[in-house]
Amino acid sequence: MPTASDYDARRASDAGTADGSVLRELTPALPKLSTAIVDDDPNEAAFFELPGADLSGEELSVTVIPQRADEFTCSRCFLVQHRSRLRSSGGELPVCADCV
Repeated sequence: MPTASDYDARRASDAGTADGSVLRELTPALPKLSTAIVDDDPNEAAFFELPGADLSGEELSVTVIPQRADEFTCSRCFLVQHRSRLRSSGGELPVCADCV
């Protein structure tokens, strides 16, 4: 009969009980690691400008085509697909072949 294991208890492994002199011998051979400091302040994102990226004078115009009778909108990826890609619908929300 297997016994219960306490996974929260500290385990003594071979590495933990072995002599630490091997690690002391390897430390001079290890390269000195440098740490990089990354300052990710989300408030500074507005201050970054790419050269030639001024799109303030641009106007977008998109022609919206209504959904056709032989198309459906997938309930998972929200893409409009042709009926031939419909995989699940019977009383459920429509799901396309990619999302099944």
